[in-house]
Amino acid sequence: MNTISIMNSIEYNNAVEQLNLWAYHYYVLDDPINTDEEYDKLYHIVLEYEENNPDSVLKNSPTQRVGDNISDGFMKEPHLSRMWSLEDIFDTDGLQKWLEKTYRLNGSVTFYCEPKYDGASLNLVYKDGVLIKGITRGDGTIGELITQNVKTINSIPLTIEHKETIEIRGEVVIFKSEFEKINKERLAQGQALFANPRNAAAGSLRQLDSSITASRNLVFLPYGVGVDNLAFKLLSDKMEYIYSLGFKKPPQRAVTKGFDEIKEIYEIMHRDRDSYEMMLDGMVIKVNEIAAQIDMGYTVKVPRFAVAYKFPAVEKITTLKDIVLQVGRTGAITPVAIVEPTDIDGVVVERATLHNFDEIERKDIRVGDRVIILRSGDVIPKITKVLTHERDGNETKIEKPRYCPVCKHELLQEEVLLKCQNLECDARIVNAIIYFASKPCLNIDGLGIKIVEQLFREGLVKSLLDLYDLTLEKLLKLEGFKEKKAQNLLNSLENAKRSEYWRFINSLGIEHIGEVASKILAKEFGFCWVDATKEKIVECEGIGEEMAESVLEFVRVNRKTIERLQTILQPLEPVKHKEAVENLFKGKTIVLTGTMSKSRGDIKDMLEALGAKVSGSVSKRTDYLIYGEDAGSKYDKAEKLGVKTLSEKEMREKI
Repeated sequence: MNTISIMNSIEYNNAVEQLNLWAYHYYVLDDPINTDEEYDKLYHIVLEYEENNPDSVLKNSPTQRVGDNISDGFMKEPHLSRMWSLEDIFDTDGLQKWLEKTYRLNGSVTFYCEPKYDGASLNLVYKDGVLIKGITRGDGTIGELITQNVKTINSIPLTIEHKETIEIRGEVVIFKSEFEKINKERLAQGQALFANPRNAAAGSLRQLDSSITASRNLVFLPYGVGVDNLAFKLLSDKMEYIYSLGFKKPPQRAVTKGFDEIKEIYEIMHRDRDSYEMMLDGMVIKVNEIAAQIDMGYTVKVPRFAVAYKFPAVEKITTLKDIVLQVGRTGAITPVAIVEPTDIDGVVVERATLHNFDEIERKDIRVGDRVIILRSGDVIPKITKVLTHERDGNETKIEKPRYCPVCKHELLQEEVLLKCQNLECDARIVNAIIYFASKPCLNIDGLGIKIVEQLFREGLVKSLLDLYDLTLEKLLKLEGFKEKKAQNLLNSLENAKRSEYWRFINSLGIEHIGEVASKILAKEFGFCWVDATKEKIVECEGIGEEMAESVLEFVRVNRKTIERLQTILQPLEPVKHKEAVENLFKGKTIVLTGTMSKSRGDIKDMLEALGAKVSGSVSKRTDYLIYGEDAGSKYDKAEKLGVKTLSEKEMREKI
């Protein structure tokens, strides 16, 4: 029978609304209000109507969740605002120290506590009330666009009442019961089992075939908001609003006032973690006052207003079966213990870090030993103790290697580290190129892990220099390379030239030298950093002796390569700032707060060019507090301490 005769457009709209209400009660509230039979019957009536009226299909119809799309791969997609990672603490001492740091920034805040889910982070973008993008976390700035897969997750609304653009962040998890069911099915089919629910969630989320994602019963649990125009003053109120849009609430959450209350809710979550449907690995603590969050800001890596309080580590006894050597990007040799597979808190552990050979000798670790291994949250498992009383004489000592396990070049001993110095070592080059092309370095679009591995495997790239010997003709011989893809890669390599000089230094992958240290070296020495002495390098604020030694060693071994790369890439040498002319702010300590006409970073750069020192916190030594709109606790503290305050307009007038 034709659907048009049994359902009109008004009835169709009502049916979609009814199905979504039933699904909300089932998937979000865990409180079914109808039977599966009723749902299926109405669903198929709606589906038949839509097949006959394809131009009338509503965007929030449950039929739009069905995964039937197979992708060739996922496109990269930038987040509207950065997704930050969190600093970890592991005990009450860590909590106390974090609270002390937080109270120094603002002594009158409260805290919002919620579970730290063990899953895969996801960013949802809604515009005009419609879900338009689902993006994996990626590196926090750019992730993978997986919208088709995201639409198959029943706990994610396809439409919401909020009509302004908003980013809703959360964790995608697989409930423990579903995880066991999936692994039973995989076992019956002879497939490899997922190690834990987090791996299962992450793997399911990134399936090229969205029907596989749809079959896995993933669950989305929101934990925060990115870009938004919400006027809430408290995070707890903001999250209540997010839940009211149709999202699943956490199993436990609380607003707390200090150490004792935080510890109390933490103990409750830790005690009840096994009863929760999803895996937890700790509790997240965030400053509840949003204005205070803005004032506190971020370090290079993490927000100052939030922390992850991990659950205690779990220890198990197992047997050390073997030692393998891993060669890192910088050539450092790391011994890794292969242990008898051991289940630790839902994760099957087969490897444990041994750090270095001095540690092996100090603990007298031997192959065949019974050992205690410890796993804490996401930290790599490590051996904490050797059960020497259980030895039977068949254990064998572990000898320190003299040669690289991959390229067989002689290893260099650098204090406790063993290092392979061969820049063309197979184990080093792939990771070195991946790092070279990464966003904090030369940001070479299109030079991802799989492409680098393919170029290396085909013998086209055996060193960083080889990248600039690639031609269209060479690339077109590779599987999967059409002219457009090949030309795009060559264009990206060309665009990497003339980059900021600190990026060039950072891209070399020098041990202990990251983005911050690269900026310091570039600023202090420019092109002459390769000739800087240890004494001069150590004089730089933020660089210690170990870092200086690492720079000197790298230059000694790789000077020719550095010079050839610099000739090819022609990076821009930093312009030395001239001595600032006399002005009101020269030599003064300044703190910024509030929203200004430009970003605080731009204002900071401008003031530093005038010879000022810009600090993140107000103290008696602060000379000026410069404020914009919505100035918060820093302004109040400056007033209390008698620090002179200037509006942004007054600052610019004085400049």
